[in-house]
Amino acid sequence: MGKKIGLVSLGCPKNLVDSELMLGMLKSEGYDTVSEAEAADIIIVNTCGFIESAKQESINTILEMAALKDRNCELLIVAGCLAERYRQQILDEIPEVDAVLGTGSYHEIASAIKEAYGGKRVSKYGETADISYLDGERVISTGKGYAYLKIAEGCDNCCTYCIIPALRGPYRSRKLESVIDEAGRLAAAGIRELIVTAQDTTRYGMDIYGKKKLAELLKNLGRIEGIEWIRLLYCYPEETDMALIKEIASNEKVCRYIDIPIQHASQEILRKMGRRGNITDICRLIGTIREAIPDVVIRTTVITGFPGETEKDFDILAEFIEKYKFDRLGTFMYSKEEGTAAYDMRGHIPAKVKRSRYDRLMKIQKRISAELNRQRLGRVYKVLVEGVADDGIFYYGRSYAEAPEIDGLIYFTSNEPLELNRFVNVRILDTGEYDLTGEAQHESTE
Repeated sequence: MGKKIGLVSLGCPKNLVDSELMLGMLKSEGYDTVSEAEAADIIIVNTCGFIESAKQESINTILEMAALKDRNCELLIVAGCLAERYRQQILDEIPEVDAVLGTGSYHEIASAIKEAYGGKRVSKYGETADISYLDGERVISTGKGYAYLKIAEGCDNCCTYCIIPALRGPYRSRKLESVIDEAGRLAAAGIRELIVTAQDTTRYGMDIYGKKKLAELLKNLGRIEGIEWIRLLYCYPEETDMALIKEIASNEKVCRYIDIPIQHASQEILRKMGRRGNITDICRLIGTIREAIPDVVIRTTVITGFPGETEKDFDILAEFIEKYKFDRLGTFMYSKEEGTAAYDMRGHIPAKVKRSRYDRLMKIQKRISAELNRQRLGRVYKVLVEGVADDGIFYYGRSYAEAPEIDGLIYFTSNEPLELNRFVNVRILDTGEYDLTGEAQHESTE
């Protein structure tokens, strides 16, 4: 029997793909995977190091796993963005850690384990231009319903608040054939929904083909038998063009859902953030998308409390959110991160003011979300059945309008037993600020 691996994946979907790839590598080496850390011989924590709250969650998780070194855990390995950023500090301050692997060293996980079992404290890090490891087999951890499809690594946008380019390197696209081949394997394994992800999906192809290839990729993914939904995340507004919008509108498998991180509405703050576009073009883009794609769901994220953000800047942002009524909105308080251009900017906002502005934006969005949900009353949606609620009465799942983990759920009853990871029509009978409640229409959509 092989050594048992337990892996805790923190942070974004892109990090989760890396976690699944490491598990795939280790599975091919004869290791077994367990879901509970308490049952693992080797524990891997794949960390996030994006903002302060994510760093703290990573540190807390490492310390929690370190406590198991006195029980079942033989090796504790820390990987990912925090390991890339603070590799020496982790080794110096947490003696229970046996190895650290940065973001360019996932492919070395098996050799790191062997070296650690040999008594060496291992440190592997450094950017690698080669992203062929993304072509490897994955151990899918999200179930049969959906899987993330990572189409590129790194980022070239260099926003002044963001450490990702320093941790992940420049933008590197996977070859079109590589992505399509992986999508085919996922479909053959029973996956119904592909969620296309990268730090910036709209830039896909520019570095290796000299032009944007996302629309072409979506067209090819739409031809794969077995895939029912294709969902698109992380579209940079300045690169979201009509070719992409038309593909979303015309491709029946592509969800009418687009995630466009805008970050702010004040032109002055956008300039300080290093965002390339202007708010006039962003507003025009929102209108174009809504006109071209009926019933489209737009998700965005904004940051409040950026250095130099005045009350006037904040009011511009709040009024923008009120006016455009985004279906989904993620709000973040600016996090001062060493190594970023914004770190040394003047005019850092006190924590109390950032919290107040954050709370005001969330209050606005809660009301908007509740209003938009009420408009869905009585409508019937195709829903992917994902599980049974704790009460044993309700099923839950998602329509095209909900991405996993970050959006709400649809809870619904059914007079007939339903199979998980299948689709069913659900009529919406009640709504809340984020979640919906309904009733299955007793006729599968398949």
